[in-house]
Amino acid sequence: MQGSEAVNIALLIVDMQIEFLQDRPVTTASAYINHTAQIVRSGGHPVIHIQDVEEAGTISPERLAFIPEIQVEKDDLIVKKTFSNAFWQTELEQILLDRQIGFVVIAGFDAGNCVLFTYNGAIERGLKAAILQHGILSAKEDLVALMYRDRHVISYPVIEFMVQS
Repeated sequence: MQGSEAVNIALLIVDMQIEFLQDRPVTTASAYINHTAQIVRSGGHPVIHIQDVEEAGTISPERLAFIPEIQVEKDDLIVKKTFSNAFWQTELEQILLDRQIGFVVIAGFDAGNCVLFTYNGAIERGLKAAILQHGILSAKEDLVALMYRDRHVISYPVIEFMVQS
């Protein structure tokens, strides 16, 4: 960001679904995700929920639904994916291009899989990307620490500053 140039951002919330998170502690990450989503919405930027439907034929629609701890607002967008990278064979890239999004914040599940691959997909497409601090989960807890160590990380106060500038 140079000078006072505004940047269009989007929050990507990956795979926060009952099927994957039913028996996992989600309170802390969900609180950070919801708070950040409200900040992003308040600045007029999109919140995009990524929904994994890879096993849609074998898992009930109820289990593919988003967990109740994550707030999905009526103006939020939902992108359905069948691959780990939310950009691969979905409309996500076009949605971001249409809205002139240059920076994505990625949150959700699973740090070592879909969150990582979506982060890499954003970078491959020339977007600036960061992982939401305290906003990712993993089946393997050490992967969260690795994501924070090896990728760009952003906290919600910085996002708040960005959307108010």
